[in-house]
Amino acid sequence: MTSPSPTETTPSELSPAPRRRAFGLGAATALVMGNIIGGGIFALPATVAPYGTVSLLAFLVLSVAAVLLALLFGRLARRSPVTGGLYVYPRDAFGPFAGFLSAWSYWTMCWVSIAALAVAVVGYVDVLVPLHGNHLAEGIVAAAALWLPAAANFAGTRWVGAVQIVSTVLKFVPLLLVATVGLFFVDTDNFGPFNASGGSVPGAVAASAALLLYSFLGVESAAVSAGEVDDPERTVGRASVLGTLGSALVYLLGTVAVFGLVPHDRLVNSGAPFADAVNAITGGHWGGTAIALVAVASITGCLNGWILMAAQMPYAAARDGLFPAPFAKAGKGGVPAFGVWACAVLGTVLIALNYTAGPDTTFRVLVLITTFTGCVPYLLSAAAQLYWLARGSRDRVRPAGLTRDLIVAALSFAFSFWLIAGAGYAAVYQGVLFLFAGIPVYVWLRGRRGPAEEPA
Repeated sequence: MTSPSPTETTPSELSPAPRRRAFGLGAATALVMGNIIGGGIFALPATVAPYGTVSLLAFLVLSVAAVLLALLFGRLARRSPVTGGLYVYPRDAFGPFAGFLSAWSYWTMCWVSIAALAVAVVGYVDVLVPLHGNHLAEGIVAAAALWLPAAANFAGTRWVGAVQIVSTVLKFVPLLLVATVGLFFVDTDNFGPFNASGGSVPGAVAASAALLLYSFLGVESAAVSAGEVDDPERTVGRASVLGTLGSALVYLLGTVAVFGLVPHDRLVNSGAPFADAVNAITGGHWGGTAIALVAVASITGCLNGWILMAAQMPYAAARDGLFPAPFAKAGKGGVPAFGVWACAVLGTVLIALNYTAGPDTTFRVLVLITTFTGCVPYLLSAAAQLYWLARGSRDRVRPAGLTRDLIVAALSFAFSFWLIAGAGYAAVYQGVLFLFAGIPVYVWLRGRRGPAEEPA
């Protein structure tokens, strides 16, 4: 019997992964928020400060765009409610090569992002235990921050969900309280120039948005883990939107507070901007120490969720023969153990290389690489939705929601393309190298498949 072509394959037909259903709406929303609110709000205010307060406008634009992406993934999850999300959507629409590129790019984004988050921990650990600029000590702290949550992942997806709920509450409540209380202490003289980049306002918005996108990576978390979500056809969309809206609220209030509490010239060189902001409120150092503890717990919890994402994407692709076979093996707790080991080892290597090259630029370089590699699967997923809408199949598109779905998909595609352009030549160059490095892997895997395994 002939095999169906990729465009005729029903969703999830190629990789019917076992459904464990470990996440309800609360856990799925916590997974989204926990993955979004990690190192971003604690480190990025200082990273985008050189652009001036125009970056606040970029934050607002990104918040709207992130909600659009959440709606997009919710619609796509109705069609393909399985683990793998951003890999499954392009695969079903355009075939295995598009699915592989999306999975490879997303996987690359995950372990690079994990390394960036581990680096973000260092600045706040330095507030608690001064490291005195010792690069070796900073590298050890970053590696420890990566491997502790990696070890926790082996306990299984149920424990990951529980940790995400606890860590999200622990960091969301104090962050929201500090952001709202901090608004009463804002000094407008601290904001600095509107556009400090020296270039055009649109260019400054695009450049700062490319950096800030890192703080919204994770909006797709529920879609990637759809195979572990209860009633994914409804829960994925709701969890994605609720988690994104809650995160955007915290981000906007928190960033405004940091910009208004820390003088611009100090913020540009701050290693722990949120701790500096709390010190400005309390007039001492105990507040900064407290927020540093929250930051370390927050980023560690975020790493816990991102390591799960980094293991699940190649897990779904490996079940289709589009990733090396070891990635398809799940442990007793339902977590793909080899995927956890792989991202932890690669993240550690990247941390070591970047601290050797120069830790002062590590976080910025890693953030821009994740922007590019993260936008590729966003772009392909939006294109997949546009493809299904263009086909107009009655079993895939609801006529009543056609206009709404078309607008969401088109804006999501345009937004992803804009962010890739805003990442800059260096980030696109490095990101393309990471992306194209996967092509030999695809060729090798496809070449090893026998004629009986190839689609007719």
